[in-house]
Amino acid sequence: MKEEKSGRSLLSLFDLTMIVIGLVIGLGIFRTAADSAKAAITPEVFFLAWLFGGVVALCGALTYAEIGSRYPVTGGYYKIFATAYHPSVAFGINCIILISNAASLAAVALIGSEYLAEIVFDETPSDLVKSFMAMGAILLFYVINLLGLKVSAKTQNFLMMVKIGMLLLLIVALFFPQKHAAVKEVVQTGGFGTMDYIKSFGLALIAVCFTYGGYQQTINFGDEIRNPRKNLPKGIFIGILVIIALYLTVSYSYYKVIGFEELKTSKGIAAIVAERVFGSTGKYVFSVLLFVAVLAYVNVILLSNPRVMYAMSEDGILPAAFMKRDGKKGVLTVSLTVYALLSMGILFFLDTFDKILSFTIFLDCIGMAFSAATIFILRKRMKGQDDSGIYKLKLYPWMPILFIATYVFVALSIAYDTPMTALAGILVLGAFIGLYFLTVGNRKNKSAA
Repeated sequence: MKEEKSGRSLLSLFDLTMIVIGLVIGLGIFRTAADSAKAAITPEVFFLAWLFGGVVALCGALTYAEIGSRYPVTGGYYKIFATAYHPSVAFGINCIILISNAASLAAVALIGSEYLAEIVFDETPSDLVKSFMAMGAILLFYVINLLGLKVSAKTQNFLMMVKIGMLLLLIVALFFPQKHAAVKEVVQTGGFGTMDYIKSFGLALIAVCFTYGGYQQTINFGDEIRNPRKNLPKGIFIGILVIIALYLTVSYSYYKVIGFEELKTSKGIAAIVAERVFGSTGKYVFSVLLFVAVLAYVNVILLSNPRVMYAMSEDGILPAAFMKRDGKKGVLTVSLTVYALLSMGILFFLDTFDKILSFTIFLDCIGMAFSAATIFILRKRMKGQDDSGIYKLKLYPWMPILFIATYVFVALSIAYDTPMTALAGILVLGAFIGLYFLTVGNRKNKSAA
């Protein structure tokens, strides 16, 4: 329940806990467990990656909470970069975060198309067909938003409940042992060296990091919480603990019902579980509900990210065209169009989930490491705030160091496994930094003259 104070509504411990859970629990868990299993050489590596990913998410959420408490700004955490780094670096990282979000949108749309394809087509269609189905979902909500139509908050809340219900459905499958994988698998556990385990763990973390994403938005709640020194860490800890328990349990359900070796190569893993427990009707209903939930996610991302582009344009970071708004409908026409085209372009050129996943997580690694590192800069600059009631990390600097080190490790794992993906990410960042000096820098120089 919210409490009124100085004309503002402050979030209670329960409010914050629910927000953290809502921010993190997405649609990735209905696909990424297969990708993580494929990378893991043993079940132990698979489950350790999910547990460790949760610990890293906790470190990240608490780190971002202190950053937001020290430097509360409206309009997302992108403004933190401009405060801590050279404007060119801030511009480059902000732009790759937008691209990473667009790639995440493409990846989730592709998850939905994979599930829908299983019930629409008699035979599994090609990756290109699934990619065009995902583009169709993005195009549909682009048009809906362009027309100024809004999906109500009640609809979004209902779909959130559907999503949680589907997770619980997967957990219920554990109570039907007769439906579990019939043959006890022989999983190779020997013959691996230390480097094999390190490489496998790093690659398994790629999908895990994607699934745990969203906690960075805790940066926006630092000054909106009742008794932040006590409730902020407690709410984040409880929320992340619930998420870790859910993700580990769902992953264990996949492991028991499908089997570890089959999980590595399966598509539509959640629908497989639903089919084995509830029959073909269960698979059909589950696939349709998941695709509807994907549509809701597409709508939210198409609503939020163009507004970030608008704010960046308002600050002079992006061209003024991104502020163009339809007078009657209030739609950010240019920002919305560019963002939708960007998402569909990623789907066209990176037409499989694996390719998109590696690309978006590599960009995320850059953004996460740089954004979390701002805590060291802010602590140095704002020592006078330490006794002002703001939230402070108790395990500083170890939590942000673990968080940053993990994302550096994941980035190196991607670079080792798919060097062209890493090179593309670095080139994209370099291109935006160069663009800054060609556009924003020139405008500032002319203005100064």
